[in-house]
Amino acid sequence: MGFLLITGALWLRLVWLQVLHPSHWVSIARRQHLQVLELPPLRGDILDRHGRPLAVSIRLTSVFADPRHVKNPAATAQHLAGLLGYSAGELSRKLSDPHRGFVWLARRVPYQTAAKIQSMHLSGVDFLMEPQRVYPQGELASHLLGFAGLDAQGLEGLELAYDRLLKGEPGWRWLARDARRRPIGTWEAQMVSPRDGLELVLTVDTAIQFIAERALETAVLKYKAQGASIVVMNPSTGEILALANRPSYDPNRFAQVPPDVRRNRAVTDTFEPGSVFKIVTAAVALGTGRVAPSDNFYCENGAFQVAGHILHDHRPHGWLTFREVIAQSSNIGTAKVAMQCGPQAIYSGIKAFGFGVPTGVGLPGEVAGVAKPPAQWSKTSITAIPMGQEVAVTALQLAQAISVVANGGFLVRPWIVREIRHPSGAVVKAFRPAVVRRVIAPEVAQTMKEILAQAVEEGTGQLAKVPGVRAAGKTGTAQKIEPSGGYSHDHFVASFIGFAPVEDPELAIVVVVDDPRGQYFGGVVSAPVFREVASEAFSCLHQDRDRLRTAMTRESS
Repeated sequence: MGFLLITGALWLRLVWLQVLHPSHWVSIARRQHLQVLELPPLRGDILDRHGRPLAVSIRLTSVFADPRHVKNPAATAQHLAGLLGYSAGELSRKLSDPHRGFVWLARRVPYQTAAKIQSMHLSGVDFLMEPQRVYPQGELASHLLGFAGLDAQGLEGLELAYDRLLKGEPGWRWLARDARRRPIGTWEAQMVSPRDGLELVLTVDTAIQFIAERALETAVLKYKAQGASIVVMNPSTGEILALANRPSYDPNRFAQVPPDVRRNRAVTDTFEPGSVFKIVTAAVALGTGRVAPSDNFYCENGAFQVAGHILHDHRPHGWLTFREVIAQSSNIGTAKVAMQCGPQAIYSGIKAFGFGVPTGVGLPGEVAGVAKPPAQWSKTSITAIPMGQEVAVTALQLAQAISVVANGGFLVRPWIVREIRHPSGAVVKAFRPAVVRRVIAPEVAQTMKEILAQAVEEGTGQLAKVPGVRAAGKTGTAQKIEPSGGYSHDHFVASFIGFAPVEDPELAIVVVVDDPRGQYFGGVVSAPVFREVASEAFSCLHQDRDRLRTAMTRESS
């Protein structure tokens, strides 16, 4: 009788375990014999306008362990220490924690190292293929690209701005193991492949980017400058062909440089622009009809008192025409022009040219700058603001503003991404130029072109002359503000903004050099950078056109 009771109880227990409540025990068995592994996707490439790689991902082997199944932590640590570059004690501590089912031992090791470890067949030690972000051009365009961290997370620049699209989606798989925890294959029914990230195709031309960076670096070294920025843009479309800053860094080793070096000065740093800002005053004066190009202004022989403040020119002038006021960069002449226009007209022009708001380029950290409304102006603001004091701008805003003159009067939004593509090459989204508004009439733009061409041919910008090409532009030399609040007599921002060719502008270029030593005038420090970049960039553009024509001819034949 007792035997029958025991047998009945066992049968009831079996029914309970295998029929009524099997899921709990099945899950335990799965945990013992199956391990889930995440399969990371490849981060999408970033390419220049011609398909040249700027950021790519490769797969490397990472080493991890399940301490619960490491038979001899001390011996295993001794085997791995020399290969992985860690102390045996440090590895042994990781491998000896029985409460942890997963610990990283080394991320993205060389192939040879992974092969040696695999040949040892160490219990509890396993491998996973992980992507590694690589920047094959080194420092080139580093502030535009930014960088991705160890876990393929975008942390700066375009890597951050487009992280959601670039990073893709991970997959996973169940790895089956025998009783000794040795892999016996993949359970294919429970496997999801990762989906690699999308690609970015930029407006940037790496050849022009290289030219711009080299010229900027030369100027910074020559004048021992604290920093510098350059923007090269197509003034008609707003496409950024190059954007660079100094100091620079290699995104492959981003952790080795301080955050101050990694910031994109062209969009994050503001400064008082000085005389380059006179293009706004000139455009307002012409656009409102308050001034004609041939009107004369007496420039007080270099000293002009306004509201108890004496305004100076960099050198004395007597009578100048309006054209000459801009070409010779007379502060006094500009102030008198602005006083004829009035504060509200000047402020409206500042806003129309895009100052005081971000450009919307889509780069992280972009700031709006400062453009005060007339209600906040002082008695001397009408003389200071028109010549680039009491306002704060970015280098990219200046590129957008000079493009208004170059393209015939339109404010065009700067942009940096041409296409978002699937890894197969299929276009997911294509971007196009965006006109924000008309700022000045075509005839005003044409007059401004001629005035700025005169500034290069006869005025303060003569070192910006481009061989064989007629260029136009404006110099700027702005005093920096001291911590005490006054203007410095020793620290300056030297700048040049311009475009070429005057007849049909293809390039708008802004060069800003922060605190150059020795020479500090924009016409001496920054104008030559414009000349060098423009002359070499035109060669690149013409070569690209020749290649395109050749390709089209071959297709048609």
